[in-house]
Amino acid sequence: MMWVIRSARPDLQLNMHAVDISQEIADFAANGVYLLDSPDEVTRAEEEAAKRRGEVSWNTFRDQGAAWMFERMSKDEIDGMFEVEGNRASVRPWLKQGITWLCADAGDSKLREAIGLQDIVMANRFLCHMKPPEALSCLRNIGRLVKPGGYLFVSGLDLDVRTTVALEMGWKPVTDLIREIHEGDDSIRSAWPMDYWGLEPFDDRRPDFQIRYASVYQVGEAPCNDEEFASYESSRR
Repeated sequence: MMWVIRSARPDLQLNMHAVDISQEIADFAANGVYLLDSPDEVTRAEEEAAKRRGEVSWNTFRDQGAAWMFERMSKDEIDGMFEVEGNRASVRPWLKQGITWLCADAGDSKLREAIGLQDIVMANRFLCHMKPPEALSCLRNIGRLVKPGGYLFVSGLDLDVRTTVALEMGWKPVTDLIREIHEGDDSIRSAWPMDYWGLEPFDDRRPDFQIRYASVYQVGEAPCNDEEFASYESSRR
């Protein structure tokens, strides 16, 4: 995000708060050094040794399965964002400036006091791991971090949860490239309907398809009226 925005608008003063519930992960991300090798290039013995020593290779691959964090990046993107030395990639200093790393819970109501209101909030691919009541509560809290008129990017969660909160809080769906964004990640699209984190196909025949399938919302509009909510409930049945 920093690379895209600063490359397009170097005149902007851009500040970012990056939040993770794990202090260890927040510290590792703040350091910004990753192993460039793919997981299949690291032997089991090397991985165990790195784990014991807490090395960058272990922290790069942990909990990622067979995924390689650089697999969807072009060489130009890697060169633009990282300084590469040997098999290590370090985030360029001009991209690290202005980022405040914070260990916090996205569902904590005190988070708003800690970071203040934001023009843009991104909350992707972690709400899917929560049960619906917990995800509903967390998403409401995340929405309250956005300045009136600002934007919330939120994907990788139960669509009923997202739609319910969007209607309840009066979020306006941003429909530009709505289908392309929804269908843009084959890894979660192909998992539906067998895996809980899989994403259902885009269906523009639904009366609520814009608010259901949008991944970006403008925040600060009045909450939905009873008629809109009743229409959504009817479409679910």
